[in-house]
Amino acid sequence: MYQEQLSLVEGETPYQVQVSAFLIGDDLAVMVYGGDKPHVGAIAVSIPRPSLKDPQAISSTTSVFALIGHKEDELAKKMAGKLASALNRKVVLTAGIHVDDLTVSGIREIESNCSKVLEQLLKQLTKYRDR
Repeated sequence: MYQEQLSLVEGETPYQVQVSAFLIGDDLAVMVYGGDKPHVGAIAVSIPRPSLKDPQAISSTTSVFALIGHKEDELAKKMAGKLASALNRKVVLTAGIHVDDLTVSGIREIESNCSKVLEQLLKQLTKYRDR
């Protein structure tokens, strides 16, 4: 069984986002966390499948569970879905980023850092797409 672990960081405190990803056999487990109080705020499970528009392309179906009072559900869904589709792997992703007194510009910076770290992760993992 093949296993690989990756750790990536994007951004500056307090908006820094960290990702730990683990290839576990044919599957991928990812933790996205950061801010003042990293935690588990939402969990997404994404399964690759043929696209409904083009059966030759890979898309995904994603289910999300947000813990009470947490707002990482959309972030978790987006990231897990993109990973599952791009890598053609089942993905379980947890997300938990908390910054006290977060402003709108702070939210945008965290979203930007999440996008950047996701692209880094995809570049690193694309070589394992069909393993």
